[in-house]
Amino acid sequence: MRPLLAWLVGAGLLLAAAPVLADPLRDALGQGTDLAAPLRQLGLLTALSLLPAILIAMTSFTRIVIVLSMVRSALGLQQTPPNAVLITLSLFLTLFSMMPVLQSAKDHAVDPWMNKSMDTVTAVQAGFVPFKAFMIRQTRESDLRAVVDMAGAPQPKTLADVQALHLVPAFMISELRTAFQIGFVIFLPFLLIDLVVAAILMALGMIMVPPATVSLPLKVLLFLLINGWVLVAQAVLGSYRH
Repeated sequence: MRPLLAWLVGAGLLLAAAPVLADPLRDALGQGTDLAAPLRQLGLLTALSLLPAILIAMTSFTRIVIVLSMVRSALGLQQTPPNAVLITLSLFLTLFSMMPVLQSAKDHAVDPWMNKSMDTVTAVQAGFVPFKAFMIRQTRESDLRAVVDMAGAPQPKTLADVQALHLVPAFMISELRTAFQIGFVIFLPFLLIDLVVAAILMALGMIMVPPATVSLPLKVLLFLLINGWVLVAQAVLGSYRH
């Protein structure tokens, strides 16, 4: 358990500090100089508090949890499954989709840093590289250009020129757009069921019967017959480019 906790905390430090602290730290400390032990501990504690924000801003968690929430809304269920269940499932799916990125960061940054064969500043830069590559693959060029324009910065000419300050919000916008596209496709068959049920009730003269009373069990039954949760999980994981 201790190695896992140490790895998570170390990864959090690398990701949280990478966009901002790498160059200032290198300039202040000088080449080949590492942080003092108290500063390393302070950095670990700070990174631990930033892990939720890192999870939302730099991983696949946002897309996955939005898609699962939209599935629940499409079914017409308000609190079933509960939020805690959706978040927990989203965390596991996020782990599956991010495993190559996490493994790369662990091999090239976290392990050398914990073995003290790499200084903190170099580990920060090396640990952010696989996450930057992952976010660039998922980010639309138009979204990145829009964010750079909003920041009033010059457009990057190469991928190496893309700054984390611009890449992270562009990645989040692209994730939101993709999640809503997937959710729209999921909504369509359930909307069709609602329309068919409403038309049948109108034809039978059962105007006072709410269509949701009849359509809800039909939608749940259809979702069970097609093994919907597995299909949705496989579809959202398959939507990522590695």
